Amino acid sequence: MDDKQLRSLAEKLTGTALRAGVITLKYFKSDAQGATEKSDGSPVTLADQEAEVVILDDLKRLVPEIPVIAEEAVSRGEIPQIESCFFLVDPLDGTREFTSGSGQYTVNIGLIENGKPIFGIVYAPALGDIYVTVGRNEVLIAKVSDPAAVADAGGFAALDFKPTTTRTPPADGLTVVASKSHGTSEGDAWIEALPLPVAGRANMGSSLKFCLVARGEADVYPRHGPTMEWDTAAGHAVLNAAGGLVTKIDGEPFGYGKTDVGYLNTGFVAYSSEDLKHKLIVS
Repeated sequence: MDDKQLRSLAEKLTGTALRAGVITLKYFKSDAQGATEKSDGSPVTLADQEAEVVILDDLKRLVPEIPVIAEEAVSRGEIPQIESCFFLVDPLDGTREFTSGSGQYTVNIGLIENGKPIFGIVYAPALGDIYVTVGRNEVLIAKVSDPAAVADAGGFAALDFKPTTTRTPPADGLTVVASKSHGTSEGDAWIEALPLPVAGRANMGSSLKFCLVARGEADVYPRHGPTMEWDTAAGHAVLNAAGGLVTKIDGEPFGYGKTDVGYLNTGFVAYSSEDLKHKLIVS
């Protein structure tokens, strides 16, 4: 897809993400979340399930030619054949944050082409932030005070979007962002071994960690524990469009469409720039 097609996709799917977010807000901090465990022990709620239906219905209507790998559908064994272009959908990333009452959960829609994320929407309904890529090298951010009204008013066109980019790390040191619920000793050791000083650390839930780097409030996000492709695709696309990148821990390319391992990711590091990556590769 070219940038014109990607912008058209952003304009169409922003409303989809907002409507899915409205569903999550209906259950947020509610006793009616209906939280259960999937076979892998991860939590799922009624919000996950209902929000995914909205996203899948819209994708089928708007871009029926592109297959969709969606978290809850996969857990039911609904896994379509993919080719070079496919969507990855996580209707509620950060379910533990959601069920605990934290606002650090997101709705995620990512598009993969030839193993790389080329489009992404990350929406944090409880925080009111939405990130939308409108080309391979441009990402916009907006505040959403009334998602239902904005979705009804046209979604993308009704929001006051501003561009955002990554930053050059400040002279006093890096800000490292880490998982709020999935920290590891390997991750701590990686941070301690960094060749540049660390001025601060931030703990964040869901794909918002990518967004913190994308908006220039952090510089690097290491993740040594396992994730799934739908956990990372949209945030990865947002970071790429803002000027950052994601690699495997050793600096090798981090790709998508890993059908042989069930879309399971290895560890990775998200950097604010290629230059920072070269400075931080830890052997």
